[in-house]
Amino acid sequence: MAAQQRCWLLAPVTVLLLGIVGIFLLAINIEDVKEPPQYMYGIVLDAGSSHTAMFIYKWPADKQNGTGIVSQHSECHVEGGGISSYAGSRGKAAHSLNKCMEKAVQEIPKARHQLTPLYLGATAGMRLLKISQSKESDEILQEVANKLKEYPFNFKGATILTGQEEGAYGWVTVNYLLENFVKYGFIGRWLAPGRETVGALDFGGASTQITFETKAHVEDKDNLKILQLYGRNYSIYTQSFLCYGRDQMLRLLLAHLVKTQGSEGPIINPCYPLDYDVSMQLDAIFNSPCTEATRPSPYKAEKELQIKGSGNYNHCLGNMSSIFSFDNCSYSKCSFNGVFQPNVDGKFMAFSAFYYIYNFLQRTTGITVTSPNILEEAAIRVCNMSLEEMLKKAPDQQPRLQDYCAATVFMRVLLLRSYGFDNITFPKISFQRQAGDTSVGWALGYMLSLSSLLPSESLALRKALRPGAWTALLLLFIILLFGALVSIFIVMLRKKKGSVGMP
Repeated sequence: MAAQQRCWLLAPVTVLLLGIVGIFLLAINIEDVKEPPQYMYGIVLDAGSSHTAMFIYKWPADKQNGTGIVSQHSECHVEGGGISSYAGSRGKAAHSLNKCMEKAVQEIPKARHQLTPLYLGATAGMRLLKISQSKESDEILQEVANKLKEYPFNFKGATILTGQEEGAYGWVTVNYLLENFVKYGFIGRWLAPGRETVGALDFGGASTQITFETKAHVEDKDNLKILQLYGRNYSIYTQSFLCYGRDQMLRLLLAHLVKTQGSEGPIINPCYPLDYDVSMQLDAIFNSPCTEATRPSPYKAEKELQIKGSGNYNHCLGNMSSIFSFDNCSYSKCSFNGVFQPNVDGKFMAFSAFYYIYNFLQRTTGITVTSPNILEEAAIRVCNMSLEEMLKKAPDQQPRLQDYCAATVFMRVLLLRSYGFDNITFPKISFQRQAGDTSVGWALGYMLSLSSLLPSESLALRKALRPGAWTALLLLFIILLFGALVSIFIVMLRKKKGSVGMP
């Protein structure tokens, strides 16, 4: 009987001790939770192929697990094209950044200016320019670097990101915004161990990226990237396809049509609406590293081509599929163009142009794309629409209306046939432009990585848990403590009664 009573007593005593320790830990300097943290700031200029965007980020000066808790402070979109579009126009790429940089000077506290790192990351547009005009590419980077050094920030450099870096940082952004990384210290990690991460699908102007965490063997080591965030390693597959962004993909399609139909007569483009025709010079199609290998011979850059739409979904699908190569895979499995890819697994977020296509389909057809069959249905509907019909439903998209059939069919071929999404995996794709108040893209992931290189301030210690979570934990420990005391009282009372009843 005594042994049984000791067993009954052991559990509540243990809980009592845990409750006391918990309250003690939570009570230490609890007032510092109420103090607003001092912020560090960082600026990332996303120099894309079609435009440049500036993002200002901030994070508490005391970092968690070597990585700052970063949030978006504001953003600014640079007027005009991407910096690569200013090749041959000396000074214009740098000048285009002035307005947004002046905004950064005003928004970041003056006391933090010299501590604020400033980075410019250029993506596929500059990667293409580096291939075709290396000297021009270097001059533009130097030009914008000199301009950014004029501002009172800590300029860290202007570089061209690799496709793998762009994909990996986009993946980091997606999972950070979805709170799939443990951010809140030891207790937070105990309460919420690692969550399943989400894959990232990015579709820019000159390239497209697919990135996701995988446990499968990555046969091509160029596709494998190990990231360490918040004390944990993540093994991710990432691949970037240069020339398969929205703008370059359209060039690939037109180049294929010229190759198969010749450049003498009118070109029939089945992906253009039936009532659309346009005249363009050969150079508008073939002045890119993505298409120059298929230039017709003899080649006259200024020669005018007449292109007429036929609005034929099946013909569009056939021609669009031809810009992909599904032959000659030297691995156990490939996506396209001989590139290794393991099976897609888990949830994905699709952003950038993927989101805009998805949104356009909703607006013009009333269809919300949730499965491969519905995507095909939406593509057929759009390809059968006249330009006039589309204009009525999406007047703000007038400059790009003629390209939405091609873009939708491209998305179908890329996601279903190339990446291998099916009836089970496709519904797990979420199409989004923002998560909360933060834009989805590679820039935030880049800032998260770079912030770990900055010195932390240890003078103004801030608890790793937010005040709401702090209060809830304190209440939980108090309840446990009260329950333990009651249990001990009941056990002691029973023991006393048992002693009285003994002969």
